Amino acid sequence: MTNRPPAGVEIVGRKIPAVTEGLTPDALGFVADLHRRFNGRRVALLEARRERQKRFDAGEIPGFLAETASIRSAEWHVAPAPADLNDRRVEITGPTERKMMINALNSGAKVFMADFEDALSPTWENVVQGQMNCSDAIRRTIFFDNPDGRRYALNDEVATLVVRPRGWHLVEKNVQVDDEPISASLFDFGLYMYRNAAELLARGSGPYFYLPKLESHLEARLWNDVFVAAQEALGIPHGSIRATVLIETILGALEMEEILYEIRDHAAGLNAGRWDYIFSAIKKFAKNERQILPDRAQVTMTVPFMRAYTELMIRTCHKRGAHAIGGMAAFIPNRRDPAVTENALARVREDKLREFGDGCDGTWVAHPDLVPTVLEVADGYLGEKPNQKDRMREDVHVTDAQITNVGVPGGTISEAGLRLNISVALQYINAWLLGNGAAAINNLMEDAATAEISRSQLWQWIHHGARLGDGRLVTRALYEQLRNEELVKLGGTSASRYEEAAELLDDLCLSDRFIEFLTLIAYSHLD
Repeated sequence: MTNRPPAGVEIVGRKIPAVTEGLTPDALGFVADLHRRFNGRRVALLEARRERQKRFDAGEIPGFLAETASIRSAEWHVAPAPADLNDRRVEITGPTERKMMINALNSGAKVFMADFEDALSPTWENVVQGQMNCSDAIRRTIFFDNPDGRRYALNDEVATLVVRPRGWHLVEKNVQVDDEPISASLFDFGLYMYRNAAELLARGSGPYFYLPKLESHLEARLWNDVFVAAQEALGIPHGSIRATVLIETILGALEMEEILYEIRDHAAGLNAGRWDYIFSAIKKFAKNERQILPDRAQVTMTVPFMRAYTELMIRTCHKRGAHAIGGMAAFIPNRRDPAVTENALARVREDKLREFGDGCDGTWVAHPDLVPTVLEVADGYLGEKPNQKDRMREDVHVTDAQITNVGVPGGTISEAGLRLNISVALQYINAWLLGNGAAAINNLMEDAATAEISRSQLWQWIHHGARLGDGRLVTRALYEQLRNEELVKLGGTSASRYEEAAELLDDLCLSDRFIEFLTLIAYSHLD
């Protein structure tokens, strides 16, 4: 018996205790097999993204696909929801840090999404220890001893666990398969499946996932093929895996019906991932000077292009028997400041009244203190019903032009908005470099998606020389002046990891080319 990795597999990350316990030879063999079978398709799909982007950079505007019209017009439904995913009225999200997981599972929410993606800084320790924390939570052996003497453990009743693996565009550099980094998606998914699928089924649940950042139904097809292969390899029934897809890209919105179709045996619904969606709207049309968004605070869920995609999502889901899950309101309470908490609760209530009024079956929160308020809103619409999929929303008629016209009527760009984007991006990148992927900044919960909005707006405004409300142009020189001033407010480049954060932000904002994801260039800075 040996603990050595299988042939062709090498662990190049640090040998922390969780690695020895979690990355057994059999587990590594399972994830390596998935990588060998499916990574070629993943790479080809990423290349297809780049080729499509070239056309958008040249001025092409995408639309609904003519070649898949028959899928949109056909009669079909997704598989019925399993019992513990049928009532999803409030879902809480957060990273896989031990104490935060316990609090989220105990929060009273129906679902907890344990996040290996935008809310997690993917240090090697965070990634591997996060897997161990998930396994402990499933087996109800998870606890956390606080320095003040308090012990955190699970209540008798906890939220249903759903895991979000990293997106197709990312790799896990600390595990090499045949001399190349393993796909982060397949690593996160495969290790979780190998360690927990049988245990989850034995406990009356199942392996449930959120799938991030899909840009086409072909990317969903790849996930479905991975699901089938994993279930066959582990000897568990077809359809045991259930996945909710985040509609958080413009291209995903144009193919949401086809995406559901591709995973129909494994589908659990769609989610309006609003922050990444705004980032996608900027990114896909970054070089189109007619598609420039105003200050981030003005891009609300009620502006036309955001309203169009969320209403289309609800109609699409209910037409196909799937759950429609609303997005994240970023406001968070502050237990030391009642005024901040009052504002957060009011803004979140307003947001959730709109979502459930539109027909959503559930919605997201980022903090346990928000759960009671949102449950009250949800209960007012759902009562004892687990969802409102019977609301078909046949009054909704959305064109592809309504989705891709990302203008905001009356929108403006201000120096305050420019400064805010610089400050938020600096603070978030600094937190991410320190190993924290979910950072409370200005009483909002910021993750990689919201930081992406900030830096992508900066790039677009500088690149096109956007004009501020006072008439000044957004130039490289103005950016550098304000960046230096905001850095001083944060303690300067000698504080924390702000020097690296500033260098990364400069690369993201001043490069001639638009860098697809900030995490792609920042990842090399992590252990």
